[in-house]
Amino acid sequence: MNAPLPDVPEVRVVGLPQLTAGFDLVERLDLAMHLEVHGPLEPMAGERLAALADDVLLRGRGGAGFPFARKLRAVARAAIGRGIRPVVVVNGSEDEPACRKDTVLINRAPHLVLDGALLAAEALGARTLVIGVTRDSTEAAMTTALAERGLTNRRNAALRARVQRNPHRMVTGEASALVRSAEGGPALPPGRKARASDAGVGGAPTLLSNAETFAQLAVAARMGPARYRHTGLRDEPGTVLLTLSGSVARPMVVEAPAGVPLRYVLRLAGAPPLPQGVLTGGYHGRWLGATAAHAAIVSRAALESLGGALGAGAVLPIGPETCPLGEALRVANWLAAESSGQCGPCRLGLPAAAAGLADLLTGGGPTALEALREVLSAVRGRGACKHPDGTASFVESTLAAFADDVAAHVLRGGCGRRTRGVLPLPTAGAPAPGTTSGERLAVDWTLCEGHGLCADVVPELIRLGPDGFPAVADASVPLQLRGRAQRAVRRCPALALRLERTASAGRPALPGPLGRKALDSGRS
Repeated sequence: MNAPLPDVPEVRVVGLPQLTAGFDLVERLDLAMHLEVHGPLEPMAGERLAALADDVLLRGRGGAGFPFARKLRAVARAAIGRGIRPVVVVNGSEDEPACRKDTVLINRAPHLVLDGALLAAEALGARTLVIGVTRDSTEAAMTTALAERGLTNRRNAALRARVQRNPHRMVTGEASALVRSAEGGPALPPGRKARASDAGVGGAPTLLSNAETFAQLAVAARMGPARYRHTGLRDEPGTVLLTLSGSVARPMVVEAPAGVPLRYVLRLAGAPPLPQGVLTGGYHGRWLGATAAHAAIVSRAALESLGGALGAGAVLPIGPETCPLGEALRVANWLAAESSGQCGPCRLGLPAAAAGLADLLTGGGPTALEALREVLSAVRGRGACKHPDGTASFVESTLAAFADDVAAHVLRGGCGRRTRGVLPLPTAGAPAPGTTSGERLAVDWTLCEGHGLCADVVPELIRLGPDGFPAVADASVPLQLRGRAQRAVRRCPALALRLERTASAGRPALPGPLGRKALDSGRS
C-alpha cells in the first residue's frame, strides 16, 4: 500500500493493439524493430495533416482534450503571420503519481512518439523539436531514440532536436511551465495567461501536446482515417491508454478501444467486484460512485455525463475496506505540497483545503464542512495555472461522491474504517503538509488590542476581521506553520495570543473557519 508505481508497469490490450503493437515481441522497439512493426511513414503537408486530425477527431490526451487540428492550424497561422519558424514540443513529463501511459510509450515505443512529432514539425516547417521529460528512464529512452535517428541539437542541423530534463513535480507538466523551462527558465508556470500557439518557446508559435497525442497522430497517419475510425466510437474513434492502480491486484497500463465498459477494464487489473468508488482522470480528476462506475464506458463524453473525467487516463478504484475521505486527504496533502507557491490560491488555498478536509475527518463537524466549502470556492478560478482548479475539483468531487461518508464524519465523528493508503503517492520523506503539531492558536479577548501583527506573520491561520481584530483558525496548527505561529505569539505586543495543546496531536488537521463563530462553537 502506498507503493509508488513503477515507471513501466505491466501492459495489457483489449482487442487489437495500435499504440502498443510489438510490445509482445520486445521490451523496447528500437528504430529497426519500430519500422518492422509499424512500417515507414510518409510526410504530409500542413493542411492535409490537419484534415487527418479532424477526420479522426483527435484530441489531446494529456487531460484537457483540446482538438489537435485546431491547435495545429493556430500555430501555422501565427507562424505565417509573423514570418517565424514554429517550435514543436512533446510533453512527456507525466508527473502525476497515478499516470504512466506516456512514460510507457516513451520507454517502450519512443519512435512512435517521434513519428507524430516529426510529422507535425515537417508540416509546420519547424526547425526545433523539444521533448520534455522528468524521469531518468524517459530521458535515457528518448536520448537513445534521437541518436538512432541521427537527430542532434547542433546549430547546422536541419532540425534541432533535444531532450529537456525537468524536476519531477506535478506543476512541471503544465504547458506554460514546460515552455518556460525550454527557454532556460524554471519549470514553473509563469503566472500569466498566454497561449503557446501564439508565443511559446523563444516567443515563437509552439505546438505542444503530450506523448500519446503524437503517437496517436502517427498511428492515424499510417492507417488512414477510414481504418482508424473502425476502432472505438463514432464520436471518439481509436484506442485509449489507461493507467490502472489503487485497489487492484496488479497496477497496469491498458490499451482499449473507446467504448469498452469500464468494469471490464477494472476486472483486468483485479479490482474489487464492487468498488465503493472509482477516481477517473487522476488526481485532478473526479470520482464516480459504485453505481456510475458499473454503468460507465471508457469515453470522454460518457464519463463526463456521469460526473467523471477521462483526463490523463488514470483510473483508480478503491475497495470497501478503506476510508475514502482519508484516501482523499492523503492526495490533497500531496497536491498542496506540489504547489509552485507563486499565487495565493496555491500557496495558501491548497494547504487550507487539505487542512479543511483534515478537520472534517478529525471531528470538526458541520462547521469544518462549511469552512472547507468556502475555501474551495475561494480557490477556484483564481490560480496562476490549472493546479488550484484541479485540486479543488478533486476535493469537491470527493465530498459529492462519498456523501454518506461525509455525513458519518460530520455527525458521528468517523466512518469506522482506517485509511489504508491504496492510492499511489511518492514515498514520503517528510510530514505531509496537513500533519498537525498538536497545538492550536487561541486569543485572550480581554487582552487583544487589534494591533494585527499576528495576521502579517501567519496569514494562513489568522486574518483580520472587518472590525480590525483577528479571526483565528479553529484547528490544530500544521507542523510546517508551527515556527511562524510561535513567532506570531512572541510578536503580540498585548500578550493576547498563545499556543495551546489539543487532543489531536499527530493527527492530520489544518485550518477550519476563520471567524469568531468558530471560537464560540464550544469546541476545544
